[in-house]
Amino acid sequence: MPELPEVEALAHHLREHAVGKTIFRVDVASLSVLKTATPPWTELHGREVTGAGRFGKHLDLVAGDLHLVVHLARAGWLRWSDALAPAPLKPGKGPISLRVHLDAAAGPGFDLTEAGTKKGLAVWIVRDPEKEVASIARLGPDALSLDRTGLEKLFAGRTERLKTALTDQSLIAGIGNAYSDEIMHMAKLSPYATTGKLSEGALDGLFEAISEVLTSAVTRSVGQSAARLKGEKRSGLRVHARTGLPCPVCGDTIREISFADKSFQYCPTCQTGGKPLADRRMSRLLK
Repeated sequence: MPELPEVEALAHHLREHAVGKTIFRVDVASLSVLKTATPPWTELHGREVTGAGRFGKHLDLVAGDLHLVVHLARAGWLRWSDALAPAPLKPGKGPISLRVHLDAAAGPGFDLTEAGTKKGLAVWIVRDPEKEVASIARLGPDALSLDRTGLEKLFAGRTERLKTALTDQSLIAGIGNAYSDEIMHMAKLSPYATTGKLSEGALDGLFEAISEVLTSAVTRSVGQSAARLKGEKRSGLRVHARTGLPCPVCGDTIREISFADKSFQYCPTCQTGGKPLADRRMSRLLK
């Protein structure tokens, strides 16, 4: 799933390549991705792109007083082209859900695509994203805007596990499954640590890790073409999606905890005092 660094890089790419251009036409191949009906997507036609940004993991393309807001979910992506095919998309054919033509039918623009059968890609056309998009309205503070004092206040008195807290968008916006693993590894904290019981030293390390991991990932990602961002993300990961490989810090074997539809990775030596965490799903399978 694209997280804060990748979405920030996509927004940067749009600021560099789309701002100043006119939306010639929007093609919708999958009506299910549209979460708003008014204003219609045709209202974007003829408008100049005036900006691009993000809200947490939501991408925001600004065209005057209208916003095209995108949440890429788990398998969505933005694919940029300097010369799109001019023919309208055929509904229900292929992975492309929505296409934005800029300047001309065969001009530059981008496709919103989604792989796999589990669909989560979502698009809103609104005037005020922070009020009209429910998943933006409930976002917590952005992970890169949060200071050390703010982090401590957010965690005070909370009882959930650290992994859960870091990926809760209503608590902290922008961190997902992959970068939460990287942050906890750098901070040398267990995914099962209780947020409200973290020591001052642990909070210091966690705050520094959030800043370091995300800032470094943004630096690596911004300026890359959209096509290279996924590979860039993978190249920077030290524990996430590296089950069975040696930890780059201590050499211990990276372990995994699996759930029904996702998993996370950690290093026992660096994070849990050398003790592997119980994986209840695997334990049930072995009975």
